[in-house]
Amino acid sequence: MYSSSSLSKRLFLVTILAVVATQLFLMRTVSSLNMTNAYLHHKCLVSQGKYKPGSLHDINYNKIIKSLSNDTYAFRTGYSMTALGEQSDLASVTFQCRGDSYGNKCRSCFATAQSELRKKCPRDKGAIIWYDQCFVEFSSFDTTGQINYDDGFCMTSAKNVSGDRISFEKTFLVLVGEMTQVAVTKKQKIIKNYDKPAMYAAGEKRLGKKKLYVMVQCMVDLNEKGCRECLSHMVVHYQDCYRDKQGARVFGGSCSFRFELYPFVNPKTSPN
Repeated sequence: MYSSSSLSKRLFLVTILAVVATQLFLMRTVSSLNMTNAYLHHKCLVSQGKYKPGSLHDINYNKIIKSLSNDTYAFRTGYSMTALGEQSDLASVTFQCRGDSYGNKCRSCFATAQSELRKKCPRDKGAIIWYDQCFVEFSSFDTTGQINYDDGFCMTSAKNVSGDRISFEKTFLVLVGEMTQVAVTKKQKIIKNYDKPAMYAAGEKRLGKKKLYVMVQCMVDLNEKGCRECLSHMVVHYQDCYRDKQGARVFGGSCSFRFELYPFVNPKTSPN
């Protein structure tokens, strides 16, 4: 027979466990919608050389970062490419936030990314860094509208596809194609009078008893043809990395895609 004190302790323990379980569930839910902003990868473009502290190149970078940090419009649209200087000392900073990350989230990601990139690639004229919610590139070249085929990486789920792998791959390819079409044709209603293609789309498709979720994104400076070519290249080039995996992220300097068996972005942010 239990004493009232013992029973109270047991009820208290059950209550604590329930609270912890609820918190863990909420944490998993937030994580599954990719609300965190984890560092993913970076690359120092050593071929572009280095600049000296206090040089005109250094001054130009500082001016751009300061200007962008106060550019509300850029963070509302989620994209900017700014260049200063002549050909010999040109400094260019490009950033683009994930299609569901605008405003303060975009600003915060940019601030973190540019700061960390300067630490990881000190005084490199060219460098790229990827976070969950944004991409930032430093360059000594104006690459507007050009596809970057050289700088990319692939991150995959540890779990392999179970069941019909052919059906899984077919569904993935169809959904990537559909989302690419949406990205290059639909407008993103971000702010008034913003009339550019979204270059971003997220969607889902039934796969047996489950659903497959896909997101694609291209740099805003690409045209429709460039976006299609970039995503097609990434899908083919990295297929040995993500094939037979339940999920993967493939990032490049001009476009990216991701697929999972769980939702990882807010579907309401997609223009479809």
